[in-house]
Amino acid sequence: MLTIIVNDAPYGIEKPWNAFRLASTSASSEIGMTVNVFLMGDSVVSAKRGQKTPEGYYNMEKMLRMLIGKGVEVLCCGACIDARGLDESDLVDGVKRGSMKALATWVKESDKVISF
Repeated sequence: MLTIIVNDAPYGIEKPWNAFRLASTSASSEIGMTVNVFLMGDSVVSAKRGQKTPEGYYNMEKMLRMLIGKGVEVLCCGACIDARGLDESDLVDGVKRGSMKALATWVKESDKVISF
């Protein structure tokens, strides 16, 4: 199992995009890994439904939908979405509210953990 932790805002930096690309490739039928993605800090905005993508960037909402379609489990830090005035109903379908306990469990159970 691979757990990917993402911390940065979805636009203006390429870390979330690269994290989602790695998650997609790792979850592909060719590689076949079980992949979890935990969004923390400003990266929770990546999971906001109906976001407007700045020119020249990939749409993070679409990327998350694709990941979920591949069976990737995606959690958002609950305290982080609260701090940004978001609610679970604001999130892309399939993205769930997470917790430090959930992240700690993933870290414990994972073979590899990568933080972007």
